[in-house]
Amino acid sequence: MPITPKNLLNHELIGLDVTIERSTQRNLRGLAGMVIDESYSTLTIEVEKPVKGKKRKTGRKRTGKTAKEEKIELVEKVIPKNNCIFIFTLPNGVKVQVDGQKLVGRAEDRTKKTFGRW
Repeated sequence: MPITPKNLLNHELIGLDVTIERSTQRNLRGLAGMVIDESYSTLTIEVEKPVKGKKRKTGRKRTGKTAKEEKIELVEKVIPKNNCIFIFTLPNGVKVQVDGQKLVGRAEDRTKKTFGRW
């Protein structure tokens, strides 16, 4: 079954692109990346972080990437679900806003739950 805005909460979130629209923590607002892990109360997001200077290594061997691509480092950020409002981008390009309170819980239990209007 494809992911739609109506059944997003009943699907796996890993692999979806996400942006944090609002949060009680100022440093999390506007953070965007891909969901790589999910626990009971957190989402782990892989975020691109620019690398300053030439001394730091990205951990990748040269693979013919342009200089611009080589100056980006991927960083994992752990985001609490309960105090954020997320915007998920579905595979078909549709953006869906979700209150993090609806996401709190184990992913396998959330997929079995039924939700009213959200």
